[in-house]
Amino acid sequence: MSRLALVTGGSRGIGAAISKALKAAGYTVAATYSSNDERATAFSDETNIKTYSWNVSNYDECTLGISKVEAELGPIDILVNNAGIIRDAPFHKMTRDQWNEVIRTNLDGVFNMTHPIWPGMRERKFGRVINISSINGQKGQFAQANYSAAKAGDIGFTKALAQEGARTGITVNSICPGYIATEMLMALPDKVKDSIIAQIPAGRLGEANEIARCVLFLASDEASFITGTTLTANGGQYMV
Repeated sequence: MSRLALVTGGSRGIGAAISKALKAAGYTVAATYSSNDERATAFSDETNIKTYSWNVSNYDECTLGISKVEAELGPIDILVNNAGIIRDAPFHKMTRDQWNEVIRTNLDGVFNMTHPIWPGMRERKFGRVINISSINGQKGQFAQANYSAAKAGDIGFTKALAQEGARTGITVNSICPGYIATEMLMALPDKVKDSIIAQIPAGRLGEANEIARCVLFLASDEASFITGTTLTANGGQYMV
């Protein structure tokens, strides 16, 4: 029986690439999404990956959704916390709602998803938790105090939880993508994209499939001695 991977925000962008790569590697995959039913249905029709809708910022929705996934597909072996939002604004113009929405989704959401799954991983003495952070959680970014704080928090969460899971066969790692050629980024004006690429030593944007391959490695048995780490994939833009 193949291992089950749950990918949050797994029906579009980087999340969709992760879901597809895991399925192609032989995993059973479930993907969550927040609101776009039509797009999620199209993704499921294309990939034969089951999709489930809930808001990761709501703990009760997460526990109910996870219970449904496990009832239908079995215990979750691999959790990829990928769901995230942006609400950018310079700090002096940032509203409390903009701050709270990003923290609740991008940081609280990682807790909300991991916490209900963790006991089962401990009991089975196996698990992979992979948190998709960001280059901006490492270096900060203008007008992203909320996003950078949440993504930096994801890295701290990873390092702390890795210490708890190590003796029970659970690894916890984070991935920090740089600027990736997602639909949202590619919609920016060419002048803006050119200014971003100029900051990347590799001279190009990353591809979603490159992040998916990072996930595949961390999810594998070959990565069983790697935990508490941050895998950076940014074309050399920021080096830790």
